[in-house]
Amino acid sequence: MHVVYGGTFDPVHHGHLRLALEVSECLGNVPVSLMPCHIPPHRGETGATAEQRLRLLELAIAGEPELRIDDRELQRGGASYTADTLRQLRSELGVDVPLTIVLGTDAFAGLDRWKEWQQIPELAHIIVVQRPGIILNPEGEPARLLAKSAVDSASALHGCAAGRVLELNPPWLDISATGIRDRISLGQSPRYLAPDSVLAEIQHMGLYGACPAKNF
Repeated sequence: MHVVYGGTFDPVHHGHLRLALEVSECLGNVPVSLMPCHIPPHRGETGATAEQRLRLLELAIAGEPELRIDDRELQRGGASYTADTLRQLRSELGVDVPLTIVLGTDAFAGLDRWKEWQQIPELAHIIVVQRPGIILNPEGEPARLLAKSAVDSASALHGCAAGRVLELNPPWLDISATGIRDRISLGQSPRYLAPDSVLAEIQHMGLYGACPAKNF
């Protein structure tokens, strides 16, 4: 089983990390690869550069054996499209290895607006992480995909290479990267929202309006 959890990670925080561990444990302690995108096609520019976001991720997962980093989208450059990444992974893994991507309900709800979205369930399983307040349009393509492909246990994802959708409802940490950036830009403390090592590096690099000479 190969598991990918993508995002901007701008910056990475405890919500990202806790979710990645929940997914790992749900699947039987399978390693989860955090994959920062280069240029997100569905949002504006990031607050930190690709290199800076990667550095923060490296600090965040230090010492955690079940979390890894896959920086292929940063190395590839240009806009980061999930279908392209999954094709590359599938070519490396072969046709029989289960491949799984992790999406929040909000992202899954807009899946039919993604480039070549129909290819995604052909290439990988999807874990849909429930987010409070997000309801799928019952007439939309994502809801139809869920109805057709849903399974009720993580073990079902190990049984074939792709095509199944598992809904996961882990404990939810209501932390957002936007909220962290806003707090920093306003001179407020972001402590306990992200690992201390990450916050120290944000301060050292002066990211998001942080003052390097002032402690959080």
